Amino acid sequence: MQQVAVGLTPPSLKAEHHLQRPTPMGGGKRHSSAASTSGKKSRPSPSPPFTADDLTPVLSLLASAVSLSLRFLSDSDLLLLPSQTLSLESSLLSSSFSLSRLLSLLPSSSLQSLQTLALETSPSSSSSSSSWFLRFLSSSSSHGFDPRWIEVFRMSKPSFYLLLQHLSPSLLSDPSSGPPDHKLGAALFRLAHAAPFRGVARRFGLPSPAAACRAFYQVCKAVADQLGHLFELSSDLQRVVQGFTWMSLPNCCGVLGFARFSVEGELKGGSVIAQGLVDSEGRFLDVSVGWHGSMTPAQIITRTKLYKAQHVVLAGGPPVELNGVSVPRYLLGSSCCPLLPWLLTPFKMVDSRSSSSKDSIFNSVHARGMELADRAFGRVRARWQLLQTSWKEDCAEALPYVVVASCLLHNYLIKCSEPMPDEIEVCVKELKFLDFEGKEDEAGERIRDALASHMSLSGAMLD
Repeated sequence: MQQVAVGLTPPSLKAEHHLQRPTPMGGGKRHSSAASTSGKKSRPSPSPPFTADDLTPVLSLLASAVSLSLRFLSDSDLLLLPSQTLSLESSLLSSSFSLSRLLSLLPSSSLQSLQTLALETSPSSSSSSSSWFLRFLSSSSSHGFDPRWIEVFRMSKPSFYLLLQHLSPSLLSDPSSGPPDHKLGAALFRLAHAAPFRGVARRFGLPSPAAACRAFYQVCKAVADQLGHLFELSSDLQRVVQGFTWMSLPNCCGVLGFARFSVEGELKGGSVIAQGLVDSEGRFLDVSVGWHGSMTPAQIITRTKLYKAQHVVLAGGPPVELNGVSVPRYLLGSSCCPLLPWLLTPFKMVDSRSSSSKDSIFNSVHARGMELADRAFGRVRARWQLLQTSWKEDCAEALPYVVVASCLLHNYLIKCSEPMPDEIEVCVKELKFLDFEGKEDEAGERIRDALASHMSLSGAMLD
């Protein structure tokens, strides 16, 4: 336990024996007795200043209260929610350091009664020297379902250990930063709760905040390396197409969405943009992250691997005939994207009052599809709350790797049939991008018109 001793070293600056109250406004001119007797109120006499001896008992009580609160937090950390422990810990540590600084300003002659007082600067268990993680594991039932795993790590115990089995070979390369299960737990805890590295290191028994930082990025890299196959665009298109058929979107291969992740400073234009392709179940089929915050989706699309590979991936499947028009495999894109033969955007300037027109019906079905991308990015942010924070400029280069790892973990948990906990079932509304103003592709218009006519004739409606 790290401690700050109070009152053992006199301050280097000249000590004042009285802590003077500020002089009241209005100057120092005295009122005469004649003025007082003439009905004017006399200026009240200033209260005597507090001395250090007056403040010492109060500060001693405050110091004891903070130390006892930290001890309570340490002893109760298995009973409180992670959000509760992190919030209380941050407030108590801030109070502890502020109080220690205040006590250090008192003159040494007034601190005789505080010679034995020490303020704890980090919570730790009074009953055990083991880390929080080891105590958590020992308290967790080996049989049955323990809801604390989902609250702490955003996944059940079986899913945690299955993931550990996949990642362990990659996590054994640097034993100095802890065992694989401690590394994985630490990384998921930070990702889920935006916990600082200092607190992560202490909870998981890692040697230092720097070791916690290394473990976090090592886990993110291992997830990208070992779970990359969960981006299933090219390997599972038949399943993807079948899923969209039930949404009145025949031959659709995914929904293309965009999300911003905040970055401090101007290096990245205030944010990093991610492009994600999502299937009808909310899985990510492809993710491209790291684009400068000032770029538009139209600029991003043409620079991605998806753009270069779409003619191979999408053209590999047979087209469908709709009203005499051959409709190839395609993706849905929002109005910020260009209309292309393989990327269909909504109709512009459609009268919202005419819900029965083919253009309106298409836009309604299209909007329902686009919600899948917004919901997927929203769930990733809600489950992995580190992505909701504003990243420091010097960490911006690592953010894309964290986003990719978060999307892969999202896919992994869908594959494991892990439900979104009710308390984080939140769809974060993405900031809107400006509509694309360029010329629309003629082939894309024909394909979109054929789909719109098909939906209108088949009576496609929103559920």
